[in-house]
Amino acid sequence: MKSRFVSQWIEDFLRERPMRANSLIITIYGDAISSHGGSVWLGSFIKLVKPLGINDRLVRTSVFRLSKDSWLTSEHIGRRSYYGLTATGKRRFEHAHRRIYFQPKVHWEGDWQLVLTTSNTLTPTLRDEVRKELQWEGFGLIAPGVLAHPSANLEPLLDILQSNEVQDSVVVLRAKSLGTLVNKPTRELVRDCWNLESISQDYKRFLDRFRPVLKSLKSARELDPEQCFVVRTLLMHEFRRTLLRDPQLPDQLLPHDWPGNAARQLCRELYVLVRKESENHLMSILETAHGRLPEAAPYFYERFGGLVSN
Repeated sequence: MKSRFVSQWIEDFLRERPMRANSLIITIYGDAISSHGGSVWLGSFIKLVKPLGINDRLVRTSVFRLSKDSWLTSEHIGRRSYYGLTATGKRRFEHAHRRIYFQPKVHWEGDWQLVLTTSNTLTPTLRDEVRKELQWEGFGLIAPGVLAHPSANLEPLLDILQSNEVQDSVVVLRAKSLGTLVNKPTRELVRDCWNLESISQDYKRFLDRFRPVLKSLKSARELDPEQCFVVRTLLMHEFRRTLLRDPQLPDQLLPHDWPGNAARQLCRELYVLVRKESENHLMSILETAHGRLPEAAPYFYERFGGLVSN
């Protein structure tokens, strides 16, 4: 039985927070479909997203645009169309997957990564694309053509450079803070490169929006599968939009009352709560070229520090 409170919460949310269909579809593919093989029949997907206020025509227009933007690829079997992730789409999701579902716990000792994109071998278009991807990964523009991040983890950086085939066209350096790790000039640099105040406000709004529905679902005798799917989708859509703007700086560089940790904890708690019923809903609605949707891959259960798999 559907909860009247949750139904009203969903209705209010969709009215107050109108969302672009393209972006919402990306959220669903990344959070729900990618771990189930990544490709589904369009007709079943249209049925899945109807409770989110996305109609048939809008879905078809959006998946066409996402295909043109190299997110999705289509396969036609008979009169049915199946949409799955492209190699580029999978790579983009892998980058986001690390940041969304796994909180880095690294003791920062003053390490910095620097990327210089001033080489004449980079075209303006490619330089702009690399800059955007690096900023999406949390890098800040500290000077024209110079991006930096306070991290010693090179794997995401090298992956971006190699996938764009620019590893021989940029200069990658490792720097280290000397003396005091965090001083006034360092904090000024952080303030100038990353808009932490704006991100902090987004986290606080996230907490205010989702605390009521968490409280309601925790007290419910039973959970409705469709409502769980809708709540999970809105949860991850909002969390993703804020988190992917968050450079995930070391604790030493963050304000002492940083709300990102509380937002992640709430997100994990609500995600775990609706996970089982939302997965049941996916399995009952979506179809692939081979029949019913396959079970989620094992890596799905590693999200947020571990999900119960039964």
